[in-house]
Amino acid sequence: MTFSMTGFAALEQPLENATLLLELRAVNSRYLDLHFKLDENLRSLEPTIRELIGAQLSRGKIECKINLIQRAQSSQSMQLDENLMQQLAAMGVQAQLHFPHSSPMSVADVLRWPGVVLSNVLSHETLAEDVKKLVGQGLHDLNASREREGEKLKVLILDRLSQIELLVEKVKPLLPALSKEYQEKLVNKLQDSLKNIDQERIAQELVLFAQRIDVDEELTRLTAHVSEVKRILNSNAPAGKRLDFLMQELNREANTLGSKSVSVQTTQVSMELKVLIEQMREQIQNVE
Repeated sequence: MTFSMTGFAALEQPLENATLLLELRAVNSRYLDLHFKLDENLRSLEPTIRELIGAQLSRGKIECKINLIQRAQSSQSMQLDENLMQQLAAMGVQAQLHFPHSSPMSVADVLRWPGVVLSNVLSHETLAEDVKKLVGQGLHDLNASREREGEKLKVLILDRLSQIELLVEKVKPLLPALSKEYQEKLVNKLQDSLKNIDQERIAQELVLFAQRIDVDEELTRLTAHVSEVKRILNSNAPAGKRLDFLMQELNREANTLGSKSVSVQTTQVSMELKVLIEQMREQIQNVE
């Protein structure tokens, strides 16, 4: 499966008295490059988030942005601990017996007592679990986006590979005739220039020259590289670096084909191959 390094995901998770907002952006990069923009209340979770992202992504520049928007608590979200207030009232009565001249506890004193007013403030542990779940879902959505982009890249690359195969099939049948034609031209020129030269020597030189201009090996390697690119595209492992290397090898064979060319046809095929390879190389820069 082919994954692009480009993707985006945005999620919103409502909590009891707050809302978590997550954005994940990914673009191409040679290595895994993580950047965080976290709410002040979430900065301590950066190592955990970094670990979650690193477990699923191997390349790309990733920007992770998480905001925590806390809502003002309404009266309905605040409660009083009645048991604690009953205990305070009982203690107040007992204290008043020992200190009859002291003032009794006021309502304000009771409300200020720790634990009397119950609020829905999130604990750090609960918030950490919510963030981990949200990041996990965000990575799932991001990978789905990267997979869709990757499939588009795969289609483009496979199309270029098919065109390369057609060019190879086009040039292969021409090679024997082109080689023979060039040899005949060379023989005629040599015979016109050197009437008394050793014919056996000419034959030896022609054989050596024919070997130097033989591009059958280059065409065979081109075909092998094309097959390997297809195999990698259909595998589940990260493919970007291996595909980039194969583009270099394909370009090397195309250049050799051009340098050995003895005809307009093979030169033109070499140029067309290099154009297709360059188009693939540009797309592969976005493959993970």
